[in-house]
Amino acid sequence: MIGGENAGYAQPSMAIAAHPELGDALRHARARTLALVAALPAAELERVQHPLMSPLDWDLGHIAAYEDLWIVHRHGGGELLRPDLADLYDAFETPRAVRGEIPILRGQDVLDYIAAVRARGLEVLDQVGPGDGTLFELVVRHEAQHTETMRQTLFLAGLPGGRPAGPVPRGRGAPSRGDGWIEVPGGPSEMGAGAAGFAFDNERPRHRVELPAFRIARRPVTNATWLRFCEGGGYERREWWSDEGWAWKEEYDITHPEGWTAGGPIRADRPVMHVSWFEADAFARSQGARLPTEAEWEKASTWTREPLEQIGEVWEWTASHFTGYPGFAAHPYREYSEVFFGDRYRVLRGWSWATERRVRSTTFRNWDLPERRQIFAGVRLAKDVT
Repeated sequence: MIGGENAGYAQPSMAIAAHPELGDALRHARARTLALVAALPAAELERVQHPLMSPLDWDLGHIAAYEDLWIVHRHGGGELLRPDLADLYDAFETPRAVRGEIPILRGQDVLDYIAAVRARGLEVLDQVGPGDGTLFELVVRHEAQHTETMRQTLFLAGLPGGRPAGPVPRGRGAPSRGDGWIEVPGGPSEMGAGAAGFAFDNERPRHRVELPAFRIARRPVTNATWLRFCEGGGYERREWWSDEGWAWKEEYDITHPEGWTAGGPIRADRPVMHVSWFEADAFARSQGARLPTEAEWEKASTWTREPLEQIGEVWEWTASHFTGYPGFAAHPYREYSEVFFGDRYRVLRGWSWATERRVRSTTFRNWDLPERRQIFAGVRLAKDVT
């Protein structure tokens, strides 16, 4: 879960071929992480920037502790470099609310720790080898996911790195044909990750779903369209909001997307970002539409006849609750995905401008609580075919 507490794991039986570029992938992930915090003074790394987020120093230490556990200890058979830090950097042992108060490594100490762990990891890669490559891929993607989480912290704090620098990157897709709808015919569809390659446990097993015909928006909702929603009473019209969403909006006096200034969005033509599921659901109702299910989103994202536009600028909320696929098997322990299954969390699909390329996949399932807005999340609408 990007923006959540844990990294992902591959299914135990789904071995992947050894990757000769694994060392380079580890270095690339680390370079991105360090570049993100290089210009920040130590005080900003230590500070709890937002009640929802961890201190950036905690994220750095967690990345290193995770690598030490899975590459050095589990794969290489070595002892942990700092066994005394294991609980401090365990997401379930130390919830976010206490991470600014516990004795984590800070400043140069945490930078020395992540450097020392990386040296140990590369030594294991050299002396023991990559095995099937799964654990190294796991560590690379874990760091990439936490780098995006750190960007969320920087966004909430108003610090550099929390917003796209320069022109906003356009997502994957065909050249724009303008706004409009794509009609996807009904019928069977394969959903989930296949047997080959790396995937997280909640992406498997691949299975067949039967879907009725549906329509899905060619593009995500833009800032300009959302501004019209705001100006048209979108945050005041009770009939568009669920009971839970309305109560949340009223309690926190929500009147516009997170990060908008009094003058509204900066780039009117780009997809709206930092909206909660509650807001996305209300907006869809206001348009006489709905949010797509994740099965619809996945089918549409691979529909070759009329491909979706701009996948990859923002995560896209779906109507689906986060649950396991038929035949789901937790790996390597149920706290990665299974403890989040149920009706509390909603699924997001796609990826955002902040997502590392290696992590991007049309089968990847992100998830978060419906009130969360720190994610670089937007909206793509769907409709039934009548």
